[in-house]
Amino acid sequence: MNPNKALWEKGDFTRIAETMRESGAELVARLGITKGLNVLDLGCGDGTTAIPEARLGANVLGVDIARNLVEAGNKRVREEGLTNCVFSEGDATDLSELKDGTFDLVVSIFGVMFAPKPLDVAKEMVRVTRPGGRIIMGNWIPGDPTLVAQILRISSAYTPPPPEGFISPMLWGVESYVIERFEGAGIANENISSFKDTFVFNAPYSPAELVSMFKNYYGPTMNAFEAAEKNGKAADLQHELEELFNRQNQSADQSKTSIPATFLRVTVSR
Repeated sequence: MNPNKALWEKGDFTRIAETMRESGAELVARLGITKGLNVLDLGCGDGTTAIPEARLGANVLGVDIARNLVEAGNKRVREEGLTNCVFSEGDATDLSELKDGTFDLVVSIFGVMFAPKPLDVAKEMVRVTRPGGRIIMGNWIPGDPTLVAQILRISSAYTPPPPEGFISPMLWGVESYVIERFEGAGIANENISSFKDTFVFNAPYSPAELVSMFKNYYGPTMNAFEAAEKNGKAADLQHELEELFNRQNQSADQSKTSIPATFLRVTVSR
């Protein structure tokens, strides 16, 4: 099996996505989406941004590599009675089933950054965007002191080194790499912009419970715990993550969780 597919089908990211709904809708509200806009949401999960896009009247195709997340997204669509949104299985490195210039807007929030072959990903996003259209990405930033970058940093210390030739997904959070990749896909430098934005994880339960959610349902953290268990260090990993989540929790009620995370928001004009 494709290792990227295996990673994201391993857990149940919908459980994490439930803490991202509010920020997902708030981000979409700032994207200038209008009724009838054709939107591709890549690495869409179960629809954290795709469903809010459809609620605003866009015609949305959500594409994700994980079959379980595609099924969950289509279930949410049916439950909401949305007829302008559909989820489909696909690989961001090869969108050959989609025609050139099909979409007014291509969105990927913490999605395709995790796909291999980033140059291919950039080329495919550009190819399926119509001239005059936009691409918007949200990418976690390497070394950032906020939540997700720190989860991935801590987790990586407990896992074996990646295979030779591995390209870190976190490089999508570095402006120079973003520019290099989109220039390689034919976009002029002046049509690529980025700035730091904030996404908030909100949960109606404690930070320790949110750690458990990542431990049990988030592929990268699940892998870290499996490796730590073999080395007798699972308790150390648990302690590090709980300390991180508790320290960054901004909820006045400690039985609830509200943790902001900084990301790089990228806009590309086609």
